[in-house]
Amino acid sequence: MEIRIEKDNQDVVVSIIGRMDAVTAPGFDQQIEQKISEGEKRFVVDLSQLEYISSAGLRSMLSMAKKLKQNQGTLALCGLKGVVKEVFDVSGFSSIFNICEDVQKARKEL
Repeated sequence: MEIRIEKDNQDVVVSIIGRMDAVTAPGFDQQIEQKISEGEKRFVVDLSQLEYISSAGLRSMLSMAKKLKQNQGTLALCGLKGVVKEVFDVSGFSSIFNICEDVQKARKEL
């Protein structure tokens, strides 16, 4: 898994590429925790290049949302498709998260 983090004005755009599972999710958690501890509050997570997400990846997303909520932050996900979208739908996570079509629309929702 590759994680790209870009700061665009006040928004942090996190792009996840590849597979997010029990092996790779802790690295994601660590990078997100660092950004939140630096005071970042507005996050967009672009999942358009994510090929697979396991329950560990879902836990990471939920943990991120909880930490942001505690810090009065906001989160929007975008680009869900294929198996990843199916996992979010089946798990009920689609109704928990603010999910948008693309990064531009997600930034407007923050």
